[in-house]
Amino acid sequence: MGKGLVALLMTGVMAFSLTACGGGADSAPSSKEQDTSAETPKAAEESEPAQADTQDAKPKVTLLMASLTTDFFVAIEKAAKEYADVAGIELTVITSDNDSAKELANMEDIVSQEPDIVLYTPSDSDAAVASVEAANAAGIPVITFDRGANGGEVVCHVASDNVAGGKMAGEYIKELFPDGAKVVELQGVMATNVAQQRGQGFNEVIDATDNLELVAQQSANFNKDEGMTVMENILQAQDEIDAVFAHNDEMALGAMEACIAAGRTDIAIVGFDASPDAVAAVEAGTMAATVAQLPDKIIQTTIDAALDYLAGKSVDPEIGVELALVK
Repeated sequence: MGKGLVALLMTGVMAFSLTACGGGADSAPSSKEQDTSAETPKAAEESEPAQADTQDAKPKVTLLMASLTTDFFVAIEKAAKEYADVAGIELTVITSDNDSAKELANMEDIVSQEPDIVLYTPSDSDAAVASVEAANAAGIPVITFDRGANGGEVVCHVASDNVAGGKMAGEYIKELFPDGAKVVELQGVMATNVAQQRGQGFNEVIDATDNLELVAQQSANFNKDEGMTVMENILQAQDEIDAVFAHNDEMALGAMEACIAAGRTDIAIVGFDASPDAVAAVEAGTMAATVAQLPDKIIQTTIDAALDYLAGKSVDPEIGVELALVK
């Protein structure tokens, strides 16, 4: 991996290292109208952090997270707590253990506490609709980030361009194998728009490339152990495999362990997130690449959007955060 790219990613990757996923919902009426059909949402601009008026009480912001079971979400939580002091907000963090029923119960409890705004990354984009609507009914604004909700009214959605990230992974595999390859896709939780979008981008490249063949496609639910088990089964079923794209690094690392155990270190594995372990694996040559998200940038941008909204400023309904390829 080039030194320049390492420097570019230091902010996001350090958030991981010190600690160890576009929504379909409608935008709130106060959000600025814009065409959301564009492939790439408006990128988050570099700016000074938004801050609450120090003469008033701190805005009460609740961060409702799907889980804290991945390095990515742990980094999100850590960065949120650090940025809360900078932004001048009172932050409460609640996790739902990837349980949609618990998530709804959590949202109902949050509503009873009457925060000023909820920042929400759901475990299931369809099930999240009920949670968003519960907040809507109480008049509490919601911003989704990383993973979106497929209904209800949100102020905006903040995320990496996951379709572009999936394409980035596919294009890199295409570059590695100009004469063609047999490829495996390890999918995340397919009820989330994150997994759907990463898969969409990746499969657009596969479908457009005659000599790339998808020989296996299976969910491992963003989980390292499942990634290892699923990959073990695929290795037994498929004699010819050249490359693997996993929707996150947890699954990629599990697949890597399965390949090493099977003596298949020739298989090129591409992950997504740029977690510390994945970056180390790329450096060591046991993974080919990982698509880098910047978790600290995602949550900082989300908090800034929340403060802008609470201050009566216009907020774009889709806010994109940049990606990079670590290879």
